[in-house]
Amino acid sequence: MNVQAEETAPVLDVVKQVFALLMLISGVVAFYYFSEFQLLYRVLGLVLMFVVAAVIVLTTMAGRGFWSFVQESRQEVRKVVWPSRQETTTTTLLVFASVLVVGLLLSFFDWVLSFGVQYLLGL
Repeated sequence: MNVQAEETAPVLDVVKQVFALLMLISGVVAFYYFSEFQLLYRVLGLVLMFVVAAVIVLTTMAGRGFWSFVQESRQEVRKVVWPSRQETTTTTLLVFASVLVVGLLLSFFDWVLSFGVQYLLGL
């Protein structure tokens, strides 16, 4: 029997995540509580709280895993061969033409069915 034990997050990681969440909540509450201050200062305070909370979360095991995922994703995006401008334009025009043709066909079928139903009902 092959049973893999799930890794549990260390207690310190959970404490850090809860602390970061409380920082975010307190930042939003402070943003609205100090409404008499200029909007610029309140936004800067909120951004600062978000950055500090993000740094705290990135020091946890889940945060390190997320950061590793972001780095690997950036490496994969660099490997993508992007289409040229001409290929993109040609593909876009083909899609527009296809949508137009299908739209006209569906309109024609709707007209024929509508005519047929009206004929059957004697309208």
